[in-house]
Amino acid sequence: MSEGAVVGGRRAVVEAIRAGRVREVLVANGVRETQGMQAVRAAAVSAGVDVHEIDREQLDRMAHGHQGVVARLRDADVQPTRLGERDLGRFPYPDDALVVVLDGITDPQNLGAAARTAEGAGASVLVTRVRRAADVTPAAIRASSGALLHVPHARVANIARALGRLQDAGFTVVGLDGDAERSIFDEPCPVGRLAIVIGSEGEGMSRLVRERCDVLVRLPMHGRVDSLNASASLAAALYGFVLPSRTS
Repeated sequence: MSEGAVVGGRRAVVEAIRAGRVREVLVANGVRETQGMQAVRAAAVSAGVDVHEIDREQLDRMAHGHQGVVARLRDADVQPTRLGERDLGRFPYPDDALVVVLDGITDPQNLGAAARTAEGAGASVLVTRVRRAADVTPAAIRASSGALLHVPHARVANIARALGRLQDAGFTVVGLDGDAERSIFDEPCPVGRLAIVIGSEGEGMSRLVRERCDVLVRLPMHGRVDSLNASASLAAALYGFVLPSRTS
C-alpha cells in the first residue's frame, strides 16, 4: 500500500487504533452515533488519536464501504509484522503454535475472512503466496474486521518450501483436501506445533504443496454442494478439528 494508506469501516478502524497504527480518524459530517461509531470514538480517545469531521464525499474518494469513518495510518505498511520465508524458521513460536497457510487465495474478501478466523483461533502466523494471491488491501482489512492488522503475515514465493521450513521448526503440516481418505472426524489432530493448509477457491492445494503435507484430511460434506469456500473451510477445520484437541 502507498504512503497515506487508509482503512475504512468501523470495526477495522477500531482494530487499527488498538494496534497503534492510526494517526487520525476522519468521520463523515452528520454520521449516526451508533454503537459501532461510539466504539470508534472511545478507542480514539483512549489512544489519544484525533477525530476530525469531513464531508462524506471526501470519504467516498478515500475508501469504499467506509461506513462513515476512515483511519489514516501512520505508515505505508499496514501489517504489524511482515515476514519473509526465512523468518518462518526462526520465529519465536510457542510449543503449541498454530500457523495458517493459504495456498493461492485470490479473493481479498476470502483472505480477510480467513485472517479473522485465524486470529480468532490464536494463530501465531498467517502465510500466503506472493504471486496469484490476494494482498493486504483496505478491502481485505475490512473483511478481516481488522484482524490483518494484528496477526504476523509471511508472504512467500514458494508455499511448499515454506512448509519445509515450518517442518524443520517442529511443525506437523495438515492439508485440507476434499479427496483425502479420512475426514476431520476420523483423524486425530496432531499434538504440538501445527500448520494447517487451505488451498485456493477453485483448484485447492497445488500438487507440490499436497505432497509436502504430513497429513491430509477432508471436511465431510452431506449436502448437494461438494465444498465450502476457503474461509468457511478454514473455520470448520480450526473449530471442528484443531481447537477441540487443544482445549479438552
